[in-house]
Amino acid sequence: MKYEKPIDKAVRVFREHGGVMRTSQALEAGIHPGTLYAMRDSQVLERLARGLYRLADLPPLENPDLTTVALKVPQGVICLISALDFHDLTAQIPHQIDLALPRGAEPPWLEHPPLRIFRFSPRSYLAGVETHQIDDVPIRVYGPEKTIADMFKYRNKLGLDLALEALQTYLNRGRPDLGQIHDYARIDRVANIMRPYLEALL
Repeated sequence: MKYEKPIDKAVRVFREHGGVMRTSQALEAGIHPGTLYAMRDSQVLERLARGLYRLADLPPLENPDLTTVALKVPQGVICLISALDFHDLTAQIPHQIDLALPRGAEPPWLEHPPLRIFRFSPRSYLAGVETHQIDDVPIRVYGPEKTIADMFKYRNKLGLDLALEALQTYLNRGRPDLGQIHDYARIDRVANIMRPYLEALL
């Protein structure tokens, strides 16, 4: 049987896992810590975040920040301004990732990208989640209608102007799903606040 060098074997294991692995996964798969660090030092691997590595010869990531957050914080949901940006509903460029977590969840720690954590009630956390595949990684993000309701819920913290901009942009696209907006507004307890703005813009 042909001998397989440790690094060659490790590269094969990484490819079997889509090219991205956590340190714990790599060790469980039989990759020696020394091999892992040698791959990193020789730039066979690139470090996405602490304890998260990716084969360096893969095509560049489409969205490295969202991919890293999805892999490191799988229970998180991209929300608020980051979700608006994802759905092209704002001109604002986010300087951090807005991430929703259920109340009571352990706070994540990432060197990069910077996170801004929001604690959602169980009902609001579970409502309106979409899953999009980016860089072969499932990205959980709130849909446009849920995100608009969330922006009104957090209007005092993030600004009513951003919520109104998102709502106006969404309505201008045509064929808005007003039923969904009303449902999420009720879940977020902002239906009465949103109603006059919807009536004025429609």
